[in-house]
Amino acid sequence: MNFYIIDDDLAVTMILQRIVEEDMINQVVGTSVSPKIALNELMLLNVDIVLVDLLMPELNGIALVEALCKVKPELKFIMISQVRDSELREDAYKAGIEFFIDKPINIIEVRTIVNRVKQSILMEQKLKKIQNLLGASSNGYPNLNSNHFSETKQKVRSILAFLGITSEAGSADILNISQVMIEQNISFNFINFDKQFALDSHEKKIIFQRVRRAIKKGMVNIANLCQDDFENELTIECANTLYGYKNIHKEILFLEGKSSTGGKVSLKQFFDGLVMQANN
Repeated sequence: MNFYIIDDDLAVTMILQRIVEEDMINQVVGTSVSPKIALNELMLLNVDIVLVDLLMPELNGIALVEALCKVKPELKFIMISQVRDSELREDAYKAGIEFFIDKPINIIEVRTIVNRVKQSILMEQKLKKIQNLLGASSNGYPNLNSNHFSETKQKVRSILAFLGITSEAGSADILNISQVMIEQNISFNFINFDKQFALDSHEKKIIFQRVRRAIKKGMVNIANLCQDDFENELTIECANTLYGYKNIHKEILFLEGKSSTGGKVSLKQFFDGLVMQANN
C-alpha cells in the first residue's frame, strides 16, 4: 500500500518511514514537513494511508484531514501527536482519522496501528466486491454494508469519549482490539492476538497493561458520573454493560472513602460490552 507522511520534525518522518517500509508491500510515496505542500501533493498522488502530525505551523493536522476528506474521502488517516487533550482528539476523530499514534514514537504501536488500518482497507475492498457480485438488490444481506463498520467504529469512539479516556495511551489499543471484534464478529476470548497483532508474550503484556489502565480510568470517571447523577439511564446502562453494577458500586464506595478497595475491571466484559453497545 502507498503511504504519505507529514510531520514538521524531519527525524520523526524518517523514523516513521523506516517502520512503515519494514513491510516490503508498503511504500512511502511522499513525505513533507510542510502541510501546505503535502496538501497539494496528495491531490495528485495515489495514496492509501496518510500519517499526519496534529500540531504543525501553517495548517494543523485536523484542518488538513478535513480538507482532504472533502476531495478524497477514500483516504485513511493516522494522526501523530504528543498532545493528549481529549477535546482535540475527539475533533480529530470527527474530522476523519482512524487512529492516534502517540509521541515519542513506539515501534510496536506504529506497526500495530498501520496493520489495523491496512486490514480495514482490505476488508472494505472485499465488501465492495461482494456487493458488486450480489448486485444492487442486496437487501437480504444487511451485514455486507461497508458503512456498518465505519458507523460502529465511530460509536466505539463516542463511548470512549463518554468515558473520558480518548486521551489515554491505551485508547488506540482499545480501538484496535474492538475493530478486530467488529470485523470478525467475535467475542474478546476468541481473538488470536499472536496472529492479528503479531505480538510476542512481552508485547502483549505491555498492551494489556495500557488497556487496563485506560479502562480503570474510565471506571473512575463513570463512577463519579453515577455519584453526581445516579438516575441517569445512559450512565447506568454504560456502567453496568462495561463494568458490572457491583464493580461500579465498589468504586463509588472507594471514592467516598467507605472502602479500602475499588472495583475490578474485566477485559472480556469491557470489550464484549463495548462492541455490543456499538452494534446497537
